[in-house]
Amino acid sequence: MTRFTDLVSIIMPVYNGEQFIAEAIQSVVDQNYEYWELIVINDGSTDDTKRVILDFSDTRIRYFEQPNGGVSAARNLGIREMRGKYLCCLDADDFLPPNSIFSRLNVFQSSDDISFVDGRVRIFDSTLTGAQSEWVPTFKGVPFYQLVRLNGRCFFGPTWMVKSESVGESLFDEKLSHGEDLLFYVSIAKKGIYDYTDECILHYRSNSNSAMSNFDGLANGYSYLCSAIWRLYYTELSMLDRILILFRSRKIMFLTFWSQEEYLKAFKFVMLGHI
Repeated sequence: MTRFTDLVSIIMPVYNGEQFIAEAIQSVVDQNYEYWELIVINDGSTDDTKRVILDFSDTRIRYFEQPNGGVSAARNLGIREMRGKYLCCLDADDFLPPNSIFSRLNVFQSSDDISFVDGRVRIFDSTLTGAQSEWVPTFKGVPFYQLVRLNGRCFFGPTWMVKSESVGESLFDEKLSHGEDLLFYVSIAKKGIYDYTDECILHYRSNSNSAMSNFDGLANGYSYLCSAIWRLYYTELSMLDRILILFRSRKIMFLTFWSQEEYLKAFKFVMLGHI
């Protein structure tokens, strides 16, 4: 069972994040659960990110640097360095509500079979004032098929808290800059039960500089993601699952490009599965 002295490792990759990273780090420092380590990986930043990080004197913050290798490489370094019984990720422009860690540990306390805990995500603009919308998980159980079907019932982004023993040798795919979190979760999804707290566990900052605003990269990521799921898990998928993967990935990117008035790219992705 979970003890309320168990260490939680929070992995935070950052590249040129001087504008928001102080808020992200402070949100960890302000948690009402004290047994955590924050592993910050500076992924080759060229701005003042390093100084902002090192201005924090809390000894629970562990700082690492690497040449720019992308978010997956940075998270993998964090996984190799983590010491906690549990891990979660936090992007350097997002924010944890004060009860984020404790509320998820409370769910782990309810059953030893639970390996992944999620919660509500409030979506804000770049100023984190006035929630624009909210994502709410709606699934409990082994999450593998929910993830590969891309139905959004148990996946918003890298928001899960995970038992470290469930990670094993799994790492993020360093060839991916979009969808890497989903593919990572798929790789561990059969190792336990997914559950969630009804509390908000993340304030997500929607801003024009985020990776999700790179729509071409997002489309290429979905194309690679679908190919990887087919290649790695083909024999475990029903014909319906295979169709759903293709249909939903193309629908997501069609609507994304259409909303940006990129009509040619919208139709190209539907027809070809890439741009």
